[in-house]
Amino acid sequence: MSETTSPLRAALRDAAVTKEVVVERAAARAMPDLLRRVAPGARWMLVVDETTWDVAGAAVQALLEARGIALASPLVLPARPRLKPRVSSSEAIARKLAAHELTPLAVGSGVISDLVKHAASMAGKPYVCMATAASMDGYAASGAALLDEEGFKRTLACAPPVAVLADLDVLGTAPARMTAWGYGDLAGKTVAGADWLLADALGVEPLNRRPFDMVQAHLHEWLGAPERLAIQEPKALGDLLSGLLVSGFAMQAHGNSRPASGSDHQFSHLWEMEDLRVDGEPAAHGACVGVGCVAMLAMYEWLREQGDAALAAAVAEVPEGHDDAALAREIDAAFGREEFRAAAREEMNAKRAAGSRRARVARFAGVWPALRDSLARQLVGARDMQQRLRAVGGAAHPRDLGIVGASFAADHRRARLIRRRYTVLDLLDDLGWLDRAIADLFAPGGFWAAES
Repeated sequence: MSETTSPLRAALRDAAVTKEVVVERAAARAMPDLLRRVAPGARWMLVVDETTWDVAGAAVQALLEARGIALASPLVLPARPRLKPRVSSSEAIARKLAAHELTPLAVGSGVISDLVKHAASMAGKPYVCMATAASMDGYAASGAALLDEEGFKRTLACAPPVAVLADLDVLGTAPARMTAWGYGDLAGKTVAGADWLLADALGVEPLNRRPFDMVQAHLHEWLGAPERLAIQEPKALGDLLSGLLVSGFAMQAHGNSRPASGSDHQFSHLWEMEDLRVDGEPAAHGACVGVGCVAMLAMYEWLREQGDAALAAAVAEVPEGHDDAALAREIDAAFGREEFRAAAREEMNAKRAAGSRRARVARFAGVWPALRDSLARQLVGARDMQQRLRAVGGAAHPRDLGIVGASFAADHRRARLIRRRYTVLDLLDDLGWLDRAIADLFAPGGFWAAES
């Protein structure tokens, strides 16, 4: 790693599992010796799709064969239609690993990474990942986001890779839209940090300072040059991937995805599990996160604009508990499949069992002046973020994903139903303000009306 990746080097020291990272030009040259260090005596199998085999896999296979690394034939998965992150697919990979005593080497981006991560965990094997695009933060993260049998997207517990490699020249050959996806995923960390600050201030989930700082200390720097990413500048690509990897290491250090995933990601998980498609292909995670990020930045701006008198009135009117019957009706109306409804009930029951609604709101009223200042330092303006996403060629508006206004407005309520993680959406629901906020943002003169 070069000196420009010092935050990455520092973050690696806090990683629970990953011990080596190589982000440089011609990184594959380090692969043979690295494999011998991390799993001496292992017999390796490359897991690729048809595209990543052509981009990097074939050359890596030939290099490892020439250097005497024990190898099985590669597992080449179809690239079209776009591969989905299904649990059943990772189980099939795990069976192959276990049957032949193989250790996997993932060569690809998000889906390949998550499939191999879960498969390695099931087979009881370590694994190494070679990233072929700066497209998402999951390379170094604990857990894999996969679709279960019912199609509900869940983050399943499994260990991250023991090593990650990325060749900057290979990253530069990835489609520009994949770099934009990575930028969108990293942009979402602004909202994830705000949601964690909020949850900490309300006594819902304490802030773990080191993982929080790992992501947030350099985030504005990593997000600062989208125009350089638009031309695939190698250093900018390296900085973007470093930010994404550091986010993964922060999740390793904390033990779950809280340092890197908040209400922004809940939009993405909702759309992905419902098989949102763009131009016939499954919507990309980072594209969805980018739009969710803009939505939540606009929501935070709305919250910060509310006056003290309005807050005092809302606090006085908040009941002790929630209307369970109303929640049940909302969940039934929100999802067309009973499997999704059952999962949403489970997540919301867990969230509501975590503490008193009235106590949270009363505490919010007390901490709001200081918290408002912290959020102002944490967040980027919603329109500013849209401009950045557009500069890198990313999705910045729901129409970029084919989502119409009324559906997108409804998704602001539905998104909070699928995860037990407390975010600004839950605070607004606690205050009785969520419907009002959505109405204002979509009304004439509101943020989304101005963007239509």
